[in-house]
Order: sequence, then C-alpha cells, then structure tokens
Amino acid sequence: MTKKPLISCALAIVLAISVSAAQKTAAPAAGANPRIDKLKTDAATDIDAMREQTAQMVDQVFSFGELGFQEFETSKYLTGVLEKNGFTVERGVAGIPTAWMATWGSGKPVIALGSDIDGIPQASQKPGVAYHDPIIEGAPGHGEGHNSGVPLNITAALALKKIMEREHIAGTLKVWPGVAEELDGTKAYYIRDGFFKDVDVCLFAHVGSNLGVSWGQGAGTGLVSVEYSFKGESAHAAAQPWRGRSALDAVELMDVGWNFRREHLRLQQRSHDVITNGGDQPNVVPPNASNWYYFREIDYPHIKELWDLGNTMAKAAAMMTSTDVSWRILGSAWPGHFNKTVAETMYANIQKVGLPKWDEADQTLARALQTELKVPVKGLATEIGPLRGPVPPENNMGGGSDDIGDISWNVPTIVLGYPANMEAGPGHSWANAISMATPIAHKGVTAGAKAQAMTALDLLLRPELVTQAWDYFRNVQTKDMKYTPFITPQDKPAIWLNTAILAKYRPEMRKYYYDPTKYKTYLEQLGIKYPTVRVAPSAP
Repeated sequence: MTKKPLISCALAIVLAISVSAAQKTAAPAAGANPRIDKLKTDAATDIDAMREQTAQMVDQVFSFGELGFQEFETSKYLTGVLEKNGFTVERGVAGIPTAWMATWGSGKPVIALGSDIDGIPQASQKPGVAYHDPIIEGAPGHGEGHNSGVPLNITAALALKKIMEREHIAGTLKVWPGVAEELDGTKAYYIRDGFFKDVDVCLFAHVGSNLGVSWGQGAGTGLVSVEYSFKGESAHAAAQPWRGRSALDAVELMDVGWNFRREHLRLQQRSHDVITNGGDQPNVVPPNASNWYYFREIDYPHIKELWDLGNTMAKAAAMMTSTDVSWRILGSAWPGHFNKTVAETMYANIQKVGLPKWDEADQTLARALQTELKVPVKGLATEIGPLRGPVPPENNMGGGSDDIGDISWNVPTIVLGYPANMEAGPGHSWANAISMATPIAHKGVTAGAKAQAMTALDLLLRPELVTQAWDYFRNVQTKDMKYTPFITPQDKPAIWLNTAILAKYRPEMRKYYYDPTKYKTYLEQLGIKYPTVRVAPSAP
C-alpha cells in the first residue's frame, strides 16, 4: 500500500489522502462522558498489559506465511485463542474451509471486527533484516502484513469482553478473517450467504505505516477476477500440426487483442493476466490452455463493461482458432465506500491513542530499508495525518482493490490503518514483510487495538452513533447506488487456489514455525539481531 501510510496495493485505495475539502472534517463532538472516557482508559491499560500476548500472536501468524485459501495453520491457531477466551467459533463459513466467525456476547449492537490473514507468493523474508534475505527461497510469506490484523482485533475484543462483562454492557462481538484477500476471493460470499445480515457496524483493520481512517468513496478500484479456459484438439506438432487446434494460440491471441485494445480504455482501468495453463510440451498441440484476468475499474458499471469486453475478446480468440471457450469467476470486489459517522468516531480515538514511541532501533531499520530501496528516507511516522474524506471520481485514476468493498456496501464499515509497517516497500513484496515480526509491528498493533476497542466502546454506549451510521448508509451512500454482486448463487469460492504452492513449500516452512514455549520472540528463535542492516541509513 504506498507513499502515504503504507498499506497494500489493495487498500491504498481505502486510506489514500483525499485532495477534497472533506479532508478537514472534524471528528464528531460527543460531549464529555466521564464513564466512557474511564472505560476507554481501562481498555487501553488492559491492551498494554497484553502486549506480550499480542506480539506472540503477530509472530506466530507471520511464521505460518500461508497463501489465500490455504490458511489452515493460521485459522486453527487464531480460533484456538478465541475459543480459549470464551468465544463461540463457527468454522467453514460460506463453504470456505479456512473461513470462520467467532462470536461472544448477546443483543445489540452487533459489532464485527475484521482483518485479512493471507500472505503473498515468494515473499519469504527474515524479519528485522533490512535487505532481501528469505527464510526459504521462493516460499510465500507475509509480504503485506496480514499476519497482524486479526491479532489486533483479538486483543481489542478481549479488552472489550472484560469491560462488557464487568459493566454488564449489552452487545455482540464478532471476530472474523478476510480469507484470500489477495485473490479478492471470499467477502462477497460472506455477504451472499448471510454472515453479515445481523451486523450493525463493521470495524475493519488493515496494516499501514500510520494510524488513519477515511470515509466516503476512496481512490482505487473494484474488480472481477476471471479465468478463461480454451479447449482445442491435440496433434503431433511436427508430423500433423494441421490436425490440431491450439488452445494456447487462443490464449495468446486473447492477450494480444486485449493489449491492443488497452490503448483505447479509460485511464482509470487496470487489467492484467497470467497464463495458468500453457500446454504440456512443445511437440503436442495444446488441447487445453487457460489465462486468468483481473479487470479493475472505479465503479460497478465500468467493471462490468470491462468484463463484458473480456468475454468478447475470449469468444473472438476462440473463433480465430476454432476452439471452444468457457470462463469462471475466481473473485470479485466492489470499490469501497466507508461510513462518515464511524470514521469520525474512529479518528477522534486515533487522536487520543497517538502513534507508538519508536526507539532508535525501529527508526534505524526503517531508514536502512528506505536507503536500500532508494526511496525517500523518512524513517517511521511521527505525526498522525488528517481524517481523509471522499475522492471525487474525476480525481480517481485507479489503483488497487480490496473485497472489503463488498462488506462496505451492505453494512456501515470503516478501515482502520495502523502503523505496523514501514513506508518503503513497493507492496506485495519481501520488503513489506521486514517489519512484520519486529517491535515495529508489535507496537503498531497495540496502538491499533486501542483505537479499535475505544471506537467499539463508543458504538456500544452511544446508540445514536449506530443510528447516524445507518442514516448515512441509507440516505447518502446507497441513495443512488445499490449493491449488485458480481457473483451468482451458483458461483463457488475458488478454494483450490494455491494448493500446489503450499504442498511444495509447507514441509520446509514447518521447520520455521514459531515456538513461543522456547523463545520470547520470533527474532530470538531465528537468531536475528535487531535491526540487521548492510547499508548505512541515510540521514532523514
């Protein structure tokens, strides 16, 4: 995620700094409420007391490094923590083996605390080392920082549970993971299958390099993820090639056609593909071949238009090669729209929490990586930015996507950015994994948990905020735009994705799983001196 608070390519869209006047919107005046203020102080104190437990969760999930739909160790571990602390867990939600929803409490309001859990291909990286140094060459890792968000939410939820029990506060907490977010593969299915139908507010969290939140339509895009499969006829490629019908030719012609058409598409679009099946061997005309496209645009009509164009290209390629084509949707994401009332409430709490106190080792790691990557040397953030408002469509030139957008069009939702990463890496990269099992991540997650818990307390104890949130949702956000899912009732989550990669790497990865019974931190287990640098950091 970016040169602003660092977040994934997916959520740079959500937390991008708006150029609009809405940037300066003030947080809502709640008036003095000594009881709520005291409970927020209690929550922050409890969260500080859980710092070691929080750090252990962050490090444990980092060590698993699992890709989307294959987060089995991650989900087993996190649900175990929640069940141990009194939450009831429903597993396998929406037909997704690694998806779950953990619930505690009763009555209204129902507050959903969400964050993603999947990693990035080929992002294995030793934490605390300010240059490329994989734990396992070629293996996946947390090159976006999704190891940190659910630990943040669990920490906040445990603090809230303690206060709610003691103070007899009504309400329900739901902790849930975004499975396969990098594939935009699940949240639309959560909505379709009714897992948010009773939720009043969703507080989502995503790793960044600062504390921040936004409201309204953000920058960036939504998308559809589509795999096209072509079927032809095999033949000996040298002896009788005229008897073959090459599915690979169709794939390549579709790609060529799309790349020529790209010149005549809107500037806001992003589209890219990989060939998932290119045939078996050169002397056999490929009877089967597939390519996988992401079609991104800034609103539903334009996304649908791109997808329709992709389908036309695929059919044309099939006609040119006398092959057949079919397609299936592998994921989707609506562009996000985030709630004004809840964002203003969160921002007021962000200001109360403030940024962590970074020490010289933290700043040295950040500056060394920035120097290594030849980006501006700023170190870690020391000032909180403004509350960010809507990005006018004419100023939105596209970018990443995140399927939290589907949640946001069904329930009042915001995304809390928290400072567990560094403003340095390009996103979806080994560089974005460096801080994610270090004191930087531990401190940033603790700060984010405080903001999350404080905002939940406001929603639990000030019912007018929930009413105002739904008023904005119904009368502003969805007044002229209604949610239409890209997926159909017949579509199923692509739970087979990444199976082969984890089958290849997991046996070796298991050797490096964090063992908190023997080591205080993952850095200690790996024998890494913090920070480890090879380039003398430039002066900030």
